[in-house]
Amino acid sequence: MDYILYLLIFCIGTLFGSFFTLAVYRIPLRQDITHTRSYCPNCNHKLGFLDMIPILSYVCLGGKCRYCKQKIRIRYLLLEVLSGVVFVLFAFSMKLSLFTLNPSILVYFVFGILYIATLFIIAGIDKEKVRIEKPVLLFGFICVTIYMIYLYIVEKDTSMYRYVIYLILSCLLILFSIYYLRKKGKDSYPIDVLILSMFMVLFTYETVYIYTVIITLLAVGIQILLHKIGDRKNKSIKKDSDKVSKIPVGFYMCTANIVSMIVINLLVF
Repeated sequence: MDYILYLLIFCIGTLFGSFFTLAVYRIPLRQDITHTRSYCPNCNHKLGFLDMIPILSYVCLGGKCRYCKQKIRIRYLLLEVLSGVVFVLFAFSMKLSLFTLNPSILVYFVFGILYIATLFIIAGIDKEKVRIEKPVLLFGFICVTIYMIYLYIVEKDTSMYRYVIYLILSCLLILFSIYYLRKKGKDSYPIDVLILSMFMVLFTYETVYIYTVIITLLAVGIQILLHKIGDRKNKSIKKDSDKVSKIPVGFYMCTANIVSMIVINLLVF
């Protein structure tokens, strides 16, 4: 029965992965992600049900659009598979089983999936645009707030008080970023990274966040080193382009946080 459960979780993860590709593409363009049907970005033809089955549609169509025959980027397939794998690893890290399932574990799993989904979308957009979308963060904060209320009322967790401070600080930073920095035309990316940090602490607590910061710093350091090595090898590069391109810190943080959370869960559960 547990094998069937994990297979179901994998399938759910691939469905989320298909949605992630849509969200990462549309949110920066300010397009609707809930009511407008999926369409091919090349020919704009609306996709049918058989075109949107995760993994299977890509394989059966040979990685091409059914209508215009343009090649579909393999990243869509990889993201669907990765999402399914991450969902399964998250469930496995909790030792999720039909025989030991209880309301507390189930609620944590559901909100954990929503949390991971939020990080996936933030990471995908940040990887391409080096921008953290506030609407996605807002959705994440709403989910975390509901989970905190559940912990306080149902689980009688009195440690929630100190996390209310993080939540208030996050709200103040969001308002500062929206109304002051945007008005002044200043870059709000560092503030957005700080808000993302608050979001991570709220759900995964300080221990996981510390590991997240360590892994992120290592990843950023490696990218900077690779940039410098590449610049030295390419002698024809112009002086203006010698600067290290903007690093998607949010992408590395989201990836590191998911990995850290799964590893810590394995130890805790």
